[in-house]
Amino acid sequence: MKVIIAGAGGLLGARLTESLSSVHEVCALKRADLDITDGAAVDAVCLRERPDLVVNCAVAQVDPCEQDPQMAEAVNVAGPRNLARSAAAIGAAILHFSTNYVFEGTRTDGGFYTIDDETRPVNVYGRVKLAGERAVIEANPRSYIFRTSWVYGPGKESFLASVPKKLRKKESVQAIVDCYSSTTYVRDLARRTDEILARGRYGIYHTVNAGVCSYYEFAAEAARLLGLSEEQAAGLIMKRSESQMNRPALRPAWTPMACRLSDELGLAPMRDWRAALAGYVEEVLREEI
Repeated sequence: MKVIIAGAGGLLGARLTESLSSVHEVCALKRADLDITDGAAVDAVCLRERPDLVVNCAVAQVDPCEQDPQMAEAVNVAGPRNLARSAAAIGAAILHFSTNYVFEGTRTDGGFYTIDDETRPVNVYGRVKLAGERAVIEANPRSYIFRTSWVYGPGKESFLASVPKKLRKKESVQAIVDCYSSTTYVRDLARRTDEILARGRYGIYHTVNAGVCSYYEFAAEAARLLGLSEEQAAGLIMKRSESQMNRPALRPAWTPMACRLSDELGLAPMRDWRAALAGYVEEVLREEI
């Protein structure tokens, strides 16, 4: 296929550019190359490149969305709609990445959210990402929606990505104990993307590593993988509640996800978050050699 990737400069966009380029012809567009909120610019790119698939990795993140809802609407709703419409006009499919934050996160049964659960976001980011999903599906029937969460990997210094590096250097980290979700190693997400695209079934997928953890449990497991003692880990990992972090946007407390469509396609769940983290820790250690 010929594939356009919008938002190719970010963590996920860069990794998908790398993985998809091994099989397909990829046109990787960073923010400076394409403003997805500019409908005319999106039309021009799609007409020029004539892709079979448009992949949207462009996104406005959680706290900036809370602080600027107008920007959030433009990037996370209007932008995906532009891409979906332009793709539909030339007969192309679209793959749009969404989020666990479409869910309220208040369930008390310890279960995992599936596409059968009601979407009820608690912050601006979740609301616009849900609206973006709906805009894409409405504009283009050939749509893949991938909801993912807590994505980490090389190239973006998020909490999850930086924890092994900081602990390796004996630097302290603050880890939230009362927010739980599914983590997603970006290399595993790219592999699952390849697998789903090869099957060609449109729909809403939950693409995350198996299992559930808090930020604190993730950090504690990283410490164990690095060979730190329990005493060393306790001295480096500072337990915090979400309320203590004073972040602009409210975070849902419980949003682990499971994928019904992957099951129907015969795809096994993505590997457990601990195994994925072990793979990332190995990658971090290789980089330091």
